[in-house]
Amino acid sequence: MIANKNVTQAGQAWTRQVSDRMGTTAQTWGEKVADFIEKWNVLPILMGFLLGRALIVEELTPFAIPYFIVMFYIRRDCLLVTGMALIIGAFTQSVPVGLETALSVILALFACKLMNKMRKKDFSRTPLLVVGTIFISRLLYAVLTNQVTTYELVMVAVEAILGFVLTLIFIQSLSIIHLAKPYEPLKNEEIVSLVILLASLMTGTVDWMVEGISMEHVLTRYLLLVFAFVGGGTIGAAVGVVTGLILSLANVSALLQINLLAFSGLLAGLLKEGGKVGVSAGLLIGTAILAIYGGAEETLYYSLIETSLAIVLFILTPAALWKKVARFIPGTPENLQSHQEYMRRVRDVTAGKIQQFSDLFTQLSHSFAQTADPEEMEEQADAFLSRVSEFTCQKCWKKEQCWEKDTQSTYEGMRFLMEKVYEHGTLAGVTPPRDWERKCVKTEKVMTVMEQEYDRQQSFDQLKKQVKESRMLVADQLSGVSRVMSDFAREIQREGMELSFQEKQVSQALEGLGLSVRRVEIHSLEEGKVDIEISQPTCYGRDECAKIVAPMLTEILGENIVVRERHCEAQKDGSCTMCLASAKTYEIDIGVAGAAKDGKLLSGDSFRTMDLGNGKMALAISDGMGNGERASIESQSALDMLQQLLRSGMDEKISIKTVNSVLALRSKEEMFATVDLALIDLQTAHTRFVKIGSTPSFVKRNKDVITITANNLPVGILEEIEVDVVSRMLKPGDLLVMMSDGIYEAPRHIENRQAWMKRIISELETNDPQEVADLLLEKVIRQHSGQIVDDMTVLVARIDRFVPQWAAIAVHGMEKLERPRIVS
Repeated sequence: MIANKNVTQAGQAWTRQVSDRMGTTAQTWGEKVADFIEKWNVLPILMGFLLGRALIVEELTPFAIPYFIVMFYIRRDCLLVTGMALIIGAFTQSVPVGLETALSVILALFACKLMNKMRKKDFSRTPLLVVGTIFISRLLYAVLTNQVTTYELVMVAVEAILGFVLTLIFIQSLSIIHLAKPYEPLKNEEIVSLVILLASLMTGTVDWMVEGISMEHVLTRYLLLVFAFVGGGTIGAAVGVVTGLILSLANVSALLQINLLAFSGLLAGLLKEGGKVGVSAGLLIGTAILAIYGGAEETLYYSLIETSLAIVLFILTPAALWKKVARFIPGTPENLQSHQEYMRRVRDVTAGKIQQFSDLFTQLSHSFAQTADPEEMEEQADAFLSRVSEFTCQKCWKKEQCWEKDTQSTYEGMRFLMEKVYEHGTLAGVTPPRDWERKCVKTEKVMTVMEQEYDRQQSFDQLKKQVKESRMLVADQLSGVSRVMSDFAREIQREGMELSFQEKQVSQALEGLGLSVRRVEIHSLEEGKVDIEISQPTCYGRDECAKIVAPMLTEILGENIVVRERHCEAQKDGSCTMCLASAKTYEIDIGVAGAAKDGKLLSGDSFRTMDLGNGKMALAISDGMGNGERASIESQSALDMLQQLLRSGMDEKISIKTVNSVLALRSKEEMFATVDLALIDLQTAHTRFVKIGSTPSFVKRNKDVITITANNLPVGILEEIEVDVVSRMLKPGDLLVMMSDGIYEAPRHIENRQAWMKRIISELETNDPQEVADLLLEKVIRQHSGQIVDDMTVLVARIDRFVPQWAAIAVHGMEKLERPRIVS
């Protein structure tokens, strides 16, 4: 697995390098221009230049200071060039405007530095800072030029108020340009703010005339084309209205532009489906119609020329630009794709982290599972002989003769005695080797010390065995957690699969049946784990989801599909949302009967039927030690833990061992419980039985009764247990009978209880699970003349094939859905 992972990583790295090289080689001229603009801060400089020369009512310049102060907080790295661009743009308008703007920029920079020392980066007081800066700078300029009049003071106040409003707009719009993430769709007010900023930039081009053609009209219509092409008629009309309104403030004679731009933007957006040609035709028709209404032939000519130039610019615009704009407009395919890419990256990162944790738990599991090797066992034997000789031979006067001159024979004699004591547990009746006994003067003492050391070694080995068993249990648990996390990581990656083609197929099939579908989302098409969500207008109780949609999906998927969940008329718009999933091949009907000892209310037996959520059903019975409340708590606790472990994806063996270790360590008192577990796969009817101290189970197939047994101690007695799993393949119509020992052992006068129970079950004429459970409980109680001698519980399950309520619909011309292959 590690080697495959390394190969995969190397392949991904090589692919990434090739992609990078190809991307560098095949970089379009549009991308090169974008890189140049970003590298040399062309966008902030151009915006500063246009906003610096922009005027309102021919004398107010409220754009420069809000733009400069907002850029101080957003793009401080290009603040110097931004300020210079503002001042240069203002001087191109007139010298007084340039001097006034230069004074305002200097005061704004001083105010920003001062606020930065007093407060951290925060937009909350930026509008008030703009108002104060504009008012002080304009008033100071008026004093210096000796132009202090009532009219001038009123205009200063008006400009300060406009600056306050523009600051709020620039905060949103400039944040979108410089800081926004492409997967975040814009709100309506954010789109309007962005349009106001762009329209403000257009005011900087007022009075730019080339051979009678207004650059202002060309650029505004180009802007209209981009937004109409990206956002449709609504966005196009809104951009036209806002742009025309801002331009009319800069030039009162341009009031007619509001009507022209609004109508043209709406018409261009409505023809969006025709691509660039359709949008261009819409703008051309709209401007021509309103120019004709103007009544001047010369106006029509120049209007068509301006529109044509805007169309040429629009056609030459690289796709990267309008796609970047489209990423921010909600509802566009580009925005949806951007959001899906972001979610896919998040999914991949999350799955990668989970897989790393899975690998970590796997490594920890291997570390805990390491056992002693033969060399370590040999070292233990040498250590045993060393401790024996330390207490016997160390102070013996024949030590040198035995261990220096006759080392081999002495060691062999000691080794012989060690093997005998390990074999029999004692040296009583063991005759030492004759040569060793003739030389050793402390034979009895050596044998006595060796027996004592053996007893101590046995205690130590028992402790080591318990530690080893605990280590193995922890290793199994860590391995189970690793497997669950690895499956979860694969499930996350599976959810990110591209299923748009299959969603379109389903939509077309439903529409072919006359249903109006609003949304189809396919979460999984894996066989047996289909998960599809469909939204449509309400069917007013006609149950179309179960009668039409589910059978249609059954036909095209080739497996039974059922309605797992539905919400009819739950939405405000009266829509119906349905969740469809794979139907199980088999279904289970369950019956339970039970009674507490002596007819009491609280039984020490507990049972549980668990849908594990992965196409499996678990049936379990637990019998706590004794009767009453304490036994009930033990049995309930065992089943609660078992249910949580199985639902998390743990293997049944590890789950049982974990429950056993928890019950064994939870209390020093003697507390244990039996567990009888059956795991049924609803797709194949393959059943795995785990019996821990429980009674046999029985499967009734027609008149035959099959016994299922396993020998294991109840959980909670030993710290380590061996779990035997018995597998059986059930068939439709089979009755599975599980019972506690109160049922199985109740007829105490009968020697062969198993044969008696098989006969009783085979004689039952009914096949209803609840009736079978009631009859078995009744027969057992009658064996004791109506007395309930122990807690009794019987759980009966019948296996049947699932039959859908509605037949599948043959959809003519509908291809089978292609299931995507899942590569783990």
